[in-house]
Amino acid sequence: MSCCNKCQDFFFTFTLTKKILIREKCAVFKIICPIVILACVIGYVFFCDKGYQDTDTVISSVTTKVKGIALTNTSDLGLRIWDAADYVIPAQEESSFFVLTNLIITPNQTQSCCAENPGPRSSCSTDQDCEKGLVNKHKTGMQTGRCIQFSASEKTCEVLAWCPLEKEANPPDPPLLAEAEKFTVLIKNGIHYPKFHFRKRNILPHVNSSYLSQCVFNRTTDPDCPIFRLGDIASEAGEDFQTMAVHGGVMGVQIRWDCDLDWPESWCVPTYTFRRLDNKDLKNNVTTGYNFRFAKYYKNERGQESRTLFKGYGIRFDIKVFGTGRKSSALPILLNLGASLGLLGTATVLCGFLISCYIKKCKGKIYEEITYAQFVGDQTEGLENQH
Repeated sequence: MSCCNKCQDFFFTFTLTKKILIREKCAVFKIICPIVILACVIGYVFFCDKGYQDTDTVISSVTTKVKGIALTNTSDLGLRIWDAADYVIPAQEESSFFVLTNLIITPNQTQSCCAENPGPRSSCSTDQDCEKGLVNKHKTGMQTGRCIQFSASEKTCEVLAWCPLEKEANPPDPPLLAEAEKFTVLIKNGIHYPKFHFRKRNILPHVNSSYLSQCVFNRTTDPDCPIFRLGDIASEAGEDFQTMAVHGGVMGVQIRWDCDLDWPESWCVPTYTFRRLDNKDLKNNVTTGYNFRFAKYYKNERGQESRTLFKGYGIRFDIKVFGTGRKSSALPILLNLGASLGLLGTATVLCGFLISCYIKKCKGKIYEEITYAQFVGDQTEGLENQH
C-alpha cells in the first residue's frame, strides 16, 4: 500500500511555488546587468569581431620575373656582363627566387692529382702520413698515399680531385655583383576564395602595360605597382643590401589579402611587408648567410673535360601569401545570436542571485520577520479552511 501511495503522490500531485514581492532599489540591477552584458557581447561579436560574417582562407599562386644587368671585371673571368640567365638560379621556383650577389671563382679545373689544402688530416711530412684511398668528407678528393709539396714551406697529401682545388677564402667585400641592388622583380600573385567564388590578382584592373613598364613599388606614390627594386625590399626590412650581399641571406616578402567582400571588389587590395628571415646574430656568426656551389662544364678538341667552379653567395626571396575573406551569412548570425541569448540567460540568473544575496545580508532581519509573518498567516488560513 505504501508503494501504491507513493506512485499516486508521484503521478497525481502538483507543487506550487509562492513568491514574495520585495520592493528594493537595488533590484533595478536585474535589468541593467543583462542589458549591459548583452550590449557588450553584441558590440564585440557583431561589430569588433564581425561575427555576422562567414570566413574563408586564401588560396594563392605566385610567379616571379627578375630583370637587371651587372658588369664585372675580374682576373678569373675578365670583363663580363651578367643578366637574369646568369644570376637567377634556378630560373623558376615555386613562390621564391634566388639572386646571385657574390662569387668565389675557381676556373679551369680538371680531373687530376694535386696537393690538398692544408688542414689537420691533410698536412704531412712523409708518405706514411697519407692513407691511400682515404676520403675525408670535409676535403675535396681521395688521397693517393703520396705526400707532396703544397708550398715552399708546407707539404700536404696528394688527392685525386678537380684540380686546382677551390680557393679557401672569404667572399669579396664589396660584393662582386653589387649592382644587384638595382635589379627589379615582377611578382604576379593570383588569389581565390573558393567559398565565395571570388578571384583576384595583384595586377589590379587599372594597371595597364604602359604604367607597368615604368613603375616601381613605392608605399607612398605607387602602392599598387607589383614591380619591386631589390634594394628597396632590403631597406624596408631594415637591412643594408650591400652588407647582406657579401655573405647572402634570406628575405621574406609577405603579401596579405584581408578582404571584406560585403564592400566593393575594388576595396580588396594586397598589402606588402618585408622582413629578413635568416639568423644574422653578430655574436654567433658561424655559417651565416646563404651560399652554394655550382659549375659550368666544357670539353676541348681532345675531349678532355674541364669546368669553372663557382661558390655563389646571394639572397633568397621567399614569398608568403596570407589572408582571410569575409562575407555576411545567415549561419554565423544565428549561431552568435544563440550564444548571446544563452549568455544573457546566465547573466540574468547570476544577477538575481547576487541581488538576493545582498538583500539577505544587508536587510535579512526585516525580511525574515515579513516572511515569518506571512508563513504564520498562511498556516492559520489553512487550518481555518480545514475546519
